Order: sequence, then structure tokens, then C-alpha cells
Amino acid sequence: MSDYIVRATAANAQIRVFAAYTKDMVEEARTRHETSPVATAALGRLMTAGAMMGSMLKGEKDLLTLRIHANGPIQGITVTADSKARVKGYVGNPNVILPANKKGKLDVAGAVGIGFMDVIKDMGLKEPYVGQTVLQTSEIAEDLTFYFANSEQVPSSVGLGVLMNKDNTVAQAGGFIIQLMPFAEEEVIAKLEENLKDITSVTTLLAQGNTPEDLINILCKDLEPVIADKMDTSFYCNCDRARVEKALISIGKKEIQDMIDEGKEIEMKCHFCNTAYTFSVDEMKKLAKKSM
Repeated sequence: MSDYIVRATAANAQIRVFAAYTKDMVEEARTRHETSPVATAALGRLMTAGAMMGSMLKGEKDLLTLRIHANGPIQGITVTADSKARVKGYVGNPNVILPANKKGKLDVAGAVGIGFMDVIKDMGLKEPYVGQTVLQTSEIAEDLTFYFANSEQVPSSVGLGVLMNKDNTVAQAGGFIIQLMPFAEEEVIAKLEENLKDITSVTTLLAQGNTPEDLINILCKDLEPVIADKMDTSFYCNCDRARVEKALISIGKKEIQDMIDEGKEIEMKCHFCNTAYTFSVDEMKKLAKKSM
């Protein structure tokens, strides 16, 4: 099953729901950044959320950034997504190793630590929308549930999961976001809450062979879900050599000259995808001429 997101409504559009399968995306992030299992789980959860939230954007050039600032050993997480659900991301420290938590699971909360989350939406206006929430559990799904309710005033439930194989590759990854519209009736809310109580683990459901469509049917049991559309999601980074050159030029002529004086080629890596770009001394001299 390739990675994709399904968008749907239920209860005569009183509910909207997103469900995603993201195994390949998370595995590519793990491979590129050589993340430990707990770092893979944390990054994979936020990337999965980013994919679904990116699919909520309307404009072709709209961008979403999710950024966690916290005091845990993972040293923060940054994810960006566009309206086509193309996602990239990285963690501050990809090599975090922690004992399992009390439930015997990967200790994502321990890796993330105490802090806050920024939600930045760049929709082509003069200033981007910036929302911020204090991390409630640092498990990411619950923190986004709190964000939607408090910053966007949309009652929501978010479920995210990443399951690792024994060889530290990704076995399963996915999630859901389900939201109540302002006109939702009490009986619809009660039924949805009842359905949510039966959801114990996203990755367990995926490991049992359930698809995003199946997740929606489980979440919206007896609420007549209607699939609106389906879209692919993937790991995607738009970095290239030209962008890296611009970044180098922006640091200033003196700094570039210092690099030239060392007489060695330099290597620049993209934070998001870990692609390395190498510049020779002669190339650096050309960039120095372009800098201020």
C-alpha cells in the first residue's frame, strides 16, 4: 500500500475526517536522517500530522510549518508541508536512545520533553498565521488535539502512530484527524465519542490490514461517512544547488573569504533531506564576488 490521505465527511457534514497511511514517507525520513527508533517515531508522527494538515490548505503555494521547541534530548522537531501533502522534516538530534516508557512503548514524550509547538501557515498574505500551544503530553497527537481546540476553536481528535520493526525500519505509520463542525448535534457528538473510545492504537489497526478508508469507517461507525477524495502524500524536499548557493552568498563576503583561505572544499547539507552539496575553492571565489 503506497502512502495516501483520504478526506471525508460524516453525519451530513457535521464531521470532517482525514486519515493517512505514511509508512514510506516516514521510512524515507528515517533513511535520510539515520534516526534512532524513538526519533523516527517522533518525527514520523509530526510528519504524518503535517501531511494531513497540509491537505487542508487551499492555495497552490500555501505552506504549513510545524515546529516543536522543547527541552528533551531530541532537541526539537521541524516539519513543513504544502497543499499537495508533500512533506519534509528533521529533528535536532537524530541519535536519541531512551529506555521504553511505562507502557513498554517508545518514549516519544521523554525524547521531546517540555516545551511548546508553533503552527505557521503561510497563505500568501502579508504576514503568515502563527499559532502556538504549550505541549500537553509531548506525545504529539494529544498536543495537536489541544492546539485545534484552543487556537482554532475546532473540537478535534488526533491519532498518530509509528511502529518499528526489530531491524529499526518502519513497519507501519499513519494517523487521523477528526473534527466537529460548529453545528454538530449532541447525539452525533456522543456517538463519535463512543467510537473514539474503541480506537486504542492507529498502528495496531494498520498492522491488521486496515486502510485509511477503513479507519474512517471505524471512526465514523453509524455516522454515514462519505469519502470526498484521496490524495497521494510523500517525503519531498525542494532544495537544490541554486538555493544552497543563495544561502552561502547571504552569509557575507568576509565569511566566504575565510572559507576560501582555508584552501579546502566545503560541504553544505540540507537540514530537511540531508542532501550534501560540495563547493570547490574556485566555486567559492565566484560566490564571494556575488556577495555583499
